[in-house]
Amino acid sequence: MEVYFDNSATTRPYDEVIDKMVSVMKEDYGNPSSLHKKGLDAEHIINDSVTEITKVLKCLPEEIVFTSGGTESNNMAIIGSALARRRSGKHIVVSGVEHASVSAVMQFLIREGYEVSYIPVDESGVATPESFAEAVREDTILVSCMHINNEIGSIMPVAEISKAVKAKNKDVYFHVDAIQSFGKIETIPKNMGADLMSVSGHKLHGPKGSGFLYVKKGLLLRPVIYGGGQQKNMRSGTENVPAIAGLGVAVKMTFDGFQDKIKHISDVRDRLVEGLTQIEDVYCNTDVRSGAPHIASISFLGVRAEVMLHALEDKGIYVSSGSACSSNKTKESAVLSAIGLDKKKIESTLRFSFGEQNTFEEVDYAVKTIKELLPVLRHYVRG
Repeated sequence: MEVYFDNSATTRPYDEVIDKMVSVMKEDYGNPSSLHKKGLDAEHIINDSVTEITKVLKCLPEEIVFTSGGTESNNMAIIGSALARRRSGKHIVVSGVEHASVSAVMQFLIREGYEVSYIPVDESGVATPESFAEAVREDTILVSCMHINNEIGSIMPVAEISKAVKAKNKDVYFHVDAIQSFGKIETIPKNMGADLMSVSGHKLHGPKGSGFLYVKKGLLLRPVIYGGGQQKNMRSGTENVPAIAGLGVAVKMTFDGFQDKIKHISDVRDRLVEGLTQIEDVYCNTDVRSGAPHIASISFLGVRAEVMLHALEDKGIYVSSGSACSSNKTKESAVLSAIGLDKKKIESTLRFSFGEQNTFEEVDYAVKTIKELLPVLRHYVRG
């Protein structure tokens, strides 16, 4: 049996997404900037995807900018804001548990003369609105916060953070990294008080290399890619029409029967957590009552995460040791450190992440396999 429990790293595209992309590449291959019929057909395909996205976000079509994915969306939002507003100030506030596509940008901006304040989180991985507001100053130009943490599934109170921040300084831009939350919980920018919101297509059964940035109408944002002025001068370059088409299909399918899908994902996650935490020295680092429905961070004391990961891989079970973007690095997880886990727990932690295609049968197989593997691996390590 093959069991894929690494859906936070990437998801398997829907068959309909693949079919749509192949069709576009074969039949609708025109450049959307061209004035002839082939170009207009390609433009219509882009507009169809915009329509699907705006239905979900309850926003305007002109507020959507297509990108190559979450990393570019985060870079565009943060660097674009910093460049557009540098005359107003050079101070940025961000949570201390951001994804590398945010934290690395902050390091770049620090080298460029900006000042960044990092907000700590509690043991469940959540920062308070008050702590963000306290850090905001007159020269603060941007506050950036992830919605769902990609390693432990904690949900930030983004609507409350936005309200508190803007009460302190109404001119501050508020950016939400919704890469793990879009398609898992409600992500309506207006309800969240978000001026900018980043989304990645391959996290919701769309293609890799697809994504978008929501930019509130009237917001001043400097482009970071220059050229032919596509997408209202916000992101130059010929649009990736097949990927945009696939993203539109993925969004439509993800939100068809949304509540039932999320309940299933949550039930699958809960069944795995319940089964694993009955094993001696196995701990769940995710607050399943208040956290995201699709993520469980589990520590298996006595076995290094990489050893457990490959032992499970040999049994056809695929998981990750933290964020996929940093799982190949030896550096300790900043998120697990921030929530106060000791070194032994950090070194033995795996992330299980679920999608609508996962089943209870797969969970039962994984729990049974881990129950069999753990004593052997622990004995080997101790021996």
